[in-house]
Amino acid sequence: MGNKRKGKQPSVKTCGTDGLPPGFLGLMSEQYGAETASGLCHALMHSEPETSIRINRRKLDIELPLDRVPWCRDAYYLAARPTFTFDPLLHAGAYYVQEASSMYVAEMVCRYAESGGKRPLAALDLCAAPGGKSTLLAGLLHEGSTLISNEAIPKRAHILSENMQKWTRMPHGDYPVRNVVSNNNPADFHAFTGTIDLLLADVPCSGEGMFRKDRQAVKEWSVEAVATCQARQRGIVEDAWHVLRPGGLLIYSTCTFNRYEDEYNARWICQTLGGELLEERHFLPGRDRGEGFYAAAIRKHEAHGPASGVASLDSAISTLNVMPKAFDIVEGTPRVELSYQDAVGYLRREAVRVEAPAGMVLLCHRGLILGPGKCVGNRINNLYPTEWRIRSGHAAPFCITDLLAGS
Repeated sequence: MGNKRKGKQPSVKTCGTDGLPPGFLGLMSEQYGAETASGLCHALMHSEPETSIRINRRKLDIELPLDRVPWCRDAYYLAARPTFTFDPLLHAGAYYVQEASSMYVAEMVCRYAESGGKRPLAALDLCAAPGGKSTLLAGLLHEGSTLISNEAIPKRAHILSENMQKWTRMPHGDYPVRNVVSNNNPADFHAFTGTIDLLLADVPCSGEGMFRKDRQAVKEWSVEAVATCQARQRGIVEDAWHVLRPGGLLIYSTCTFNRYEDEYNARWICQTLGGELLEERHFLPGRDRGEGFYAAAIRKHEAHGPASGVASLDSAISTLNVMPKAFDIVEGTPRVELSYQDAVGYLRREAVRVEAPAGMVLLCHRGLILGPGKCVGNRINNLYPTEWRIRSGHAAPFCITDLLAGS
């Protein structure tokens, strides 16, 4: 396959523009044929993205009167995009707004990663921000599993930490899957050799699957960027491949359509690092109900990895830059239920004036924890993390349970 950091370089052909880069149109025509490429390009430029959510069943036990995402349990398509920002249940981790195609990871995990109640797993989400796939894994893994959610970019690691804390914070008791959020580069996991059962690498890519949502991604795309991304993606996987135990599973994914970042890289992983391609799938707007996405499930060969002498997972975790929690849930702390308006005010870090016992309290909405406060006299000092607050002064009331009104 040539130099291990480089693969085949995409050729350039041009066709009609339709607002998309000619090089992109040429790649799509070569790969999918004129008819499919035309449908894809039309969908990217002339149709609206779908909105989809995934329910956290450990917190919110509802069935919505909506179309289900067929490859992910507890996920639904919404007819329109509401103002999620003003839903306290979103901030309480009762559901997550996630693109439907990327939820196909759930299908692969259930099919290949022994997640169906067989045994606890050690999982690493290598490029995890903002947290969609990590919250998905947290809901799938068997009780007693460990999930390490990692992000190399510090600012994005803070967003990841916020979303994972909200998802795994339970009203009573601990979340059944242990979650660690870290801010490390892929090459920093040297202590994890042979410890991981499931490795998810949703690698940075040229962003073709975002064209419909982000017109800036269209402007930034180039054939040269595809080649650069392909090499970078191989480097990321190569740096982390050793963490997988023999027989462990890699799910490699991108939000691109081109075979250089997708199929060619999956085959490079198998041939160069030692794995078996179990399944791969492309999602194309106009053909599939979701955005652009590619995922490949790859089983690491039994012969490629240490059979013994593996460090303990806890000692390996101790080598990471672990993100701190914004606050801890202290058992026995009084709970104070807030109305919708008071909950939104609390999430904006406004003053809260409701009846409460003196001292530290946990502010809740519909029984789900939003965050801490301290009752002093006739007011509650707002201790919601400053960096998590709702910054918008506009209010568009919404709660996910409002969707039940039409059922």
